[in-house]
Amino acid sequence: MQMAQIEFSKELTAFIDEWKEKPGSLIMMLHRIQEEYTYIPREAAERLSRTVGIPLAKIYGVMTFYHYFKTTKPGKYKLAICLGTACYLKGSQDLIDESQAILNIKGDDVTDDGLFSIDEVRCLGCCGLAPVLMVGNEVFGKVTKDQLPEIIAKYRNK
Repeated sequence: MQMAQIEFSKELTAFIDEWKEKPGSLIMMLHRIQEEYTYIPREAAERLSRTVGIPLAKIYGVMTFYHYFKTTKPGKYKLAICLGTACYLKGSQDLIDESQAILNIKGDDVTDDGLFSIDEVRCLGCCGLAPVLMVGNEVFGKVTKDQLPEIIAKYRNK
């Protein structure tokens, strides 16, 4: 079976070269790959495996264990909805359900136009604003289901 090829940027290659010999470096390298691609393409995981000599199965074991790592390309705008205790108790699951209904997507799906995906996160560090939704670097606190169409429209119209 022929493996697909992907070229790493000079910066990413330098980062991997710097970290590949350090104990426990796999997570750091995966973070850097995801930073570059917004997710970890299979081809990038294969290249990392060949470059540093870590079996692909071990790389995928780490990627799938940690919810942070994505194996599919997310939407341009990720709706990060907190499911931490405070947010959950204040209705964040309803925000996820309503967002999925508005965008007509489930789980890790991306809208047909590639604009939106939903990311269920464990904590955004804004417990006093529960329930919290974050889009990019913009935090929306004390969000209600009724506010979601307006928040989504703001990004759809950018």
